[in-house]
Amino acid sequence: MVEPERPKFAWMDLLWLAFLGGLALQPPLLEIHKQLTLLGIGLFQILESRILQGIPASRANIYSVLIKVGLATMLLQHTGWINSSYYLVYYLPVVTAAMYFDAWGTLFWTALTSAFYCSLLIPALFEYYLDPESIAELAIRILFFFPVAVVVNRTMTDNRRQALRYRRLAEELAETNRRLEEAQEEARRSERLAALGQLSAGLAHELRNPLAVIKGSAETLTRKLATADPLTVEVAGYISSEVNRLNGIVSRFLDFARPLKLERHPEQVPPLLERALKAARERWPEAPVEIERQYEPSLPAVNVDAELCEQVFVNLVLNAYEAMPEGGKLRVAAAAANSDGRRGIAVEVEDTGPGIPNEVGEQIFNPFFTTKTEGVGLGLSIVSKIVDDHRGWIRVVAPQGRTGKGACFRVFLPVE
Repeated sequence: MVEPERPKFAWMDLLWLAFLGGLALQPPLLEIHKQLTLLGIGLFQILESRILQGIPASRANIYSVLIKVGLATMLLQHTGWINSSYYLVYYLPVVTAAMYFDAWGTLFWTALTSAFYCSLLIPALFEYYLDPESIAELAIRILFFFPVAVVVNRTMTDNRRQALRYRRLAEELAETNRRLEEAQEEARRSERLAALGQLSAGLAHELRNPLAVIKGSAETLTRKLATADPLTVEVAGYISSEVNRLNGIVSRFLDFARPLKLERHPEQVPPLLERALKAARERWPEAPVEIERQYEPSLPAVNVDAELCEQVFVNLVLNAYEAMPEGGKLRVAAAAANSDGRRGIAVEVEDTGPGIPNEVGEQIFNPFFTTKTEGVGLGLSIVSKIVDDHRGWIRVVAPQGRTGKGACFRVFLPVE
């Protein structure tokens, strides 16, 4: 069991106790109300944050100043009213207001404190005559409240501005570090793609030659065995079909490894997304998927290769359909965005499927990485390569859906 930490007095609290103790030792020593008021001032000053805990800051600041004004007024009432030498205690609420409020608020609370101080003059007016010298003394005391309040408020305002400036600088540095980490990750991914692309190109060329020989031999064997038993013909057909499948995989290797030749033209993104949705619907006509479109009006055209960008969106939409075999909701959004000072279009494809585990979130764009039972893991790698060649980026972001599940891919394509 961990022993709770005992509260400790700060050194400023000790100074407060020493200061108020010195006041308590000044005459009149036997005035119990004076001593209790000083004790109240000290306890409230030390325990202010705990006493006002749970109250909204705007109201707590008001209560703090009012309580200190009230305690200061009580102290003067028990130590000589308007003639009390303890009138300097009114600097406590004045300084407090200067620390908590803006310039106008500081002037208001200083004026209110001055009014409370002047109210102590009322009983004396019934018995004494207020001469010009006394009026001048009272005016000097009150006027000094205001420069003190202004100086403290100016200092606190400068400190708050400096703190805000440092906070904003820290946020900007954190954002810069985050962007730098993303850029480093994208650079490492590009290097991996380049290296694996060269390997895939060499491997694909080496595989195509024996595959062509095997396919030719299988076709010849099929023709020769036309009159053989059905089982032999079926086995020979398997050879040909599997060779065709392998040839398709090799073609995808080459698509991944081959440098892209972009034919850029100004294109609107929503029509490309609609064609991708149509292709997915044709492939999964019976899928109970609800499609939600969120296209920002008046989107600028992007200078892209329409065929390749459509391939990107088709791949992402098909992946979303495959993630929701029992049905779900597919959100497709396009909106103007900025990234690293560049204007562009941000496209989001979000599904309500099982989502992408955090441990594989950074690997899904790597070649040959897949969580599916079928496929070789080149779909998202090719998508990433196409987007990179368009000087954009693709990332997995937190989904906005109400279910808390699913995956969301965000693609940024620069306008220029």
